[in-house]
Parts: sequence; structure tokens; C-alpha cells
Amino acid sequence: MHCKALLFDLDGTLVTSLNFVEHSWTRWAEMHGLCALEVRNFLHGKPAISTLRHFLPQASEAELHHQFLALEEYEATHTEGIEALPGASTFLTRLNELEIPWGIVTSGSMKVAAARIRQTGLPLPPVLITSENIIHGKPHPQPFLLGAERLGIQPEQCAAFEDSLAGLQSVWAAGCQAVEVKTAHSVPHNLGQIPALEDYCSIRISPRYDHFFLSFQ
Repeated sequence: MHCKALLFDLDGTLVTSLNFVEHSWTRWAEMHGLCALEVRNFLHGKPAISTLRHFLPQASEAELHHQFLALEEYEATHTEGIEALPGASTFLTRLNELEIPWGIVTSGSMKVAAARIRQTGLPLPPVLITSENIIHGKPHPQPFLLGAERLGIQPEQCAAFEDSLAGLQSVWAAGCQAVEVKTAHSVPHNLGQIPALEDYCSIRISPRYDHFFLSFQ
């Protein structure tokens, strides 16, 4: 795969937070008398406010904002056990050493993303797109289009790493090159043949003239 920049989702793609995310939303669903399985099946890759609007269609914007802040506070202050995926920190450090443009494009808020990056010790991204920066969340292409724009690179010249179906659909719609990170929550998709990995221990990147070459061993 040839590219000029890399974009990464955060939860499930760079950090092992998916089980905690599901626990957090299961707790929320049970508090509101909702089916936790339905909530978990819906939420992956999407901004929290989208999930809240979906399951609380009659709630006012003020109530939705209150619910969002409560969830955000819980997730930002409960990061124990969340770790970087194997090889992720080393790979991102390598990107910095090679001066390769990269960024994180997450559906989470700045507060939650910062807490998880700090907890896992990942390098700080040169570009960080969070829910505060977007109007339309994944699977809409806006998050990855904005990530590419902030890096100053055309979307089709970006390799974008995602674990969720909504995230992969966002990558695809933005015109970026997709790389799927396989997790226990991965689901089948019809997006064609996409390079896939489970961690970052076997991925390599090297300079090639005016671009970079990604190889998956």
C-alpha cells in the first residue's frame, strides 16, 4: 500500500478499550431500562451523542447533553486496564521518526480521547479529530475528510486504520485507503478486499521517493 499520510481510529484500533466501552454503555442501558445488547450492537464507531439520540428519541437536547456529560465523565475517569495494542506505540513513534504525517480520528470526545492516550502512553498525535470537531459522525465521511484536510494530504493518499463497520464505511466514503484492525467485535462487510491486522507488530513502513510504502507481513 502506497500513501503519504496515515489516519487512525482510537478505540479498538490503537487501544484496547472496546470491552470497557461496552461495559459503560451496558451500565447506561440498564439504568434506562433499555436492551443492553441492542445498544452494544448499535454503538461501535459512532459518536456517543448519535447513540443517545437513537435510543432516547423523545429526549430534549438539554437532557441529551446531560446524559452525554455523565457518560463522558465516567469514561474519562475510568481508564484502568486500557492498553495500547501490541506494537502500536512503537509504530507511531516510527512515524514520527520518519516525519510521516499522521493523526487520530475518533468518535469520542477530546476529554475521553486524551484520557485514553495518556493512560496508554501513546505518542501525542499531530492531528486529533474528536466529536467536537465534526457535525456528521461515522459512517459519514466527514471525520476522515477533516483528518486528511488537517494533515494537508488528499484523502486518497491517506491510509486509514479502523476496526468498526461504521468506521470502515466512513473511510470508504471519504476515499481513503482502508486498513481493518480485527477485534472480537469485528463484523462481516461488503467493502471488498481490505488489508487486515490484529496488532502492529508485523506492519512495516518505509520511504519511497515522494510517498511511503506500507507492508503487512
